[in-house]
Order: sequence, then C-alpha cells, then structure tokens
Amino acid sequence: MTATPLAPAAVLLARPAFEGANIRAWIGFKHFMYLVEAAVLRWLEESGAGPGRLYLEHGLGAEIVDCSVQLPATLELDDHVRAEVRPHPDGRLDVQLSIERDGREVVVLRGKARLALVQEPGAPAAAPAPAALLPLVVTQLDDVTRDTDLPPLGAHNGPERSLLAAHPDAFLWSWRARYFHCHWSDRVQHSAYVRALEEVVDRFLTDRGISVGRMLVERSWIPVVSRARVRLAAAARMEETVFTVFTVQDVLRDTLFDARMHCYVSRDGWLTPVATASILHGYAMATGPAAGGMARLDEGVVTALTRRTS
Repeated sequence: MTATPLAPAAVLLARPAFEGANIRAWIGFKHFMYLVEAAVLRWLEESGAGPGRLYLEHGLGAEIVDCSVQLPATLELDDHVRAEVRPHPDGRLDVQLSIERDGREVVVLRGKARLALVQEPGAPAAAPAPAALLPLVVTQLDDVTRDTDLPPLGAHNGPERSLLAAHPDAFLWSWRARYFHCHWSDRVQHSAYVRALEEVVDRFLTDRGISVGRMLVERSWIPVVSRARVRLAAAARMEETVFTVFTVQDVLRDTLFDARMHCYVSRDGWLTPVATASILHGYAMATGPAAGGMARLDEGVVTALTRRTS
C-alpha cells in the first residue's frame, strides 16, 4: 500500500443522518466519520468498483483500516455537505467536508483515511482487481495493521484483571462482536469501533458521575469532539468478546480532555489488540447567550475525569 492509486478525486454530496442530531440540531462526531466513510466508498466506486462488486466479482473485502478527523466547525442537521476525497502520495486518502453557511464555504472536517482491499477466501469469485485499485490489495488485514505500537498482553490472570493491571485507572467495558458489527461474514468493521468509542465515552462519564444527561440538565453542557482517530490493529472475529479500556491522558487548557481507547480479544491465553482510538473531547454550552461556546472544566469535573486528589 505504498503506491498511490491512479484514481482522480471524487466528490459526494450528502446530508448528515437524522440519527446524529441528539442534542438540538448539532451532529455528533460519529456521523462526521460516517460521512467520511460514505465519501471514501464513492471514491472507491469511481476508481473502478464499489465494495459490493469488489466482493462478489473480485473476492476483495473493502475495509477502512484507519481514519483520523479534525472538526474545526459544527455540522447541523439541515446542512448540505460536500465531501471531497483525494489520493495522498503515501497511499492515504485526504478527505474534506464543507458546507455553505451565511453565503460562504465553511470546512467542517479535515481528515485522512486508509483503505485496504482484503482477499477473502470465502468470496464467490476472484477476478483481478481494477488496475487503479491494485495498490490497495492485501492478502490479509494484518498486512496493513501490523505496524500498530499496541503490544499483546498476557491474560493468565483473566482478561479483565490483566487489562486493568496493564492500564491503571482505565475504565473497562466488554461487548460481543455481533454479526451487525461485522463485514464479509467475518470480522468487525471500522465503523463498529467508531460506535464503540462513542459508547465507551458515555459509559465512562456515567461511571465517573458526570453523565451526559446530568451535565445537560444541571449545566446545559453537551459533549463536543474536536479530534478523533480510530485505527484497526488486527481482525476481531464475529462473536468474539471485545474487551475495551478507556483512559483519560490529559486535560488541556481546562477545556478539553485527551483520551485513548484500546480494544482486545482473548485468544490462547493472550489479549490481542484489535483496535485503538484517540479522542479530544470537551463540552459546549447548549443554551443561553454563550450557546456553542466551550465550557470551562472546573476542579470537580477534572477530578472526576482524572481521579486526581490534588
């Protein structure tokens, strides 16, 4: 995947999904990333074949293996989004989402995505891939995810105890990889980890006594994300248990907290990392004259996030 596909830029015109407007008309970060996924699939189709055809005719499972986004402006439910995808010299795809607001173009997302076309043993056919997509073809998912710096962990004391020993002060949550989390009758897809990142943040905040609902009612604060990245580390299989740890790394300028998510599966006495993510998270005011502005994290909130005692 070091060569650049000889495909042109692609443009997708879209709207955010209704599901993504959970508080007022603002769209949450997960649906920004869904729009990136949709734009990448449009680029794939215009480069030679869409994901369905690639699987059915070429035996290739399209998979987003890495996606990082910066969100410099808000996206609202009625916005019309222009998504542009351009191949990058290092094999990634540059993605930009923009909207028109008050008569001018506003960039709401800048991101990069990496795509792999995995040879699927169980696919119905295996014709050669379109020429422009050949640089993306890999034998197995691990061919493009093995460079992650997340090492496997011994699970001799059980998965939960072993993870908490390796990640002190982490919040731990496990979930079963159901079929609707998966692609190609086999492995957990990238967007499932995007959903897991959203859910583990919500569960973590509730566990620390500062749930989204409580902060909304008591302070009119809503979650806001300015940066996120979700990256596959290996294939997690259908119906495995995904053990997920979430840790706040730092609080920045009393307005944002920087956190990490790591996902593992337990195999043969080892915890194998299958995904990793980062998120830069804060709160915005939902009502009043300061609506949309960033909230300051006071000492009580910082203590809850970090378990600081001083």
